[in-house]
Amino acid sequence: MVRIDKIYTRTGDKGQTRLSTGEQVDKWHPRVTAYGTVDELNAALGVAALDASGELLTQIRRIQNDLFDLGADLATPDRGRVLEWTPLRIIETQVTRLEEEIDAMNAAIPPLDSFILPGGSRLAAQLHVARTLCRRAEREMAHLASLKDEPVGAPALAFINRLSDWLFVAGRAANSNGADDINWVPGANR
Repeated sequence: MVRIDKIYTRTGDKGQTRLSTGEQVDKWHPRVTAYGTVDELNAALGVAALDASGELLTQIRRIQNDLFDLGADLATPDRGRVLEWTPLRIIETQVTRLEEEIDAMNAAIPPLDSFILPGGSRLAAQLHVARTLCRRAEREMAHLASLKDEPVGAPALAFINRLSDWLFVAGRAANSNGADDINWVPGANR
């Protein structure tokens, strides 16, 4: 378990931070940028949770916890070194759970006949904001994975990809199962 007694350490005052492995990196390092965006996504879900209830709220809270797991995974790159602890990694069952929830939500929603605009209900709009942050986190994680000696686990990449799909479908569910979706009208304002 984590214990934090002191909030400030002054170790980052010169623009560097440490990964959980002890490696010192710049605060703008692509790995720090990726897990920082995951943290932004988690905060956006915290706002969405204020308007959620029931099973959706339970799912959002679980996902927030999973996002902390993802941050821990990203902060502990697997460079083949033996660590003094077992690193926390995103695993396939976390991805599968998202897929099952997507399928369950989507079963009650009519198929799309247009692209939709982010909005409709307040909760749907908040979930769409979270979805866009999730897509940014995914781009940053994919970029990180493309760099030499910057491993990112396949389950972590699948999780962030599936989560953006989950957020899209949850936004439609929050819009009365799509009834309150706002359709895009191509060229409407020409």
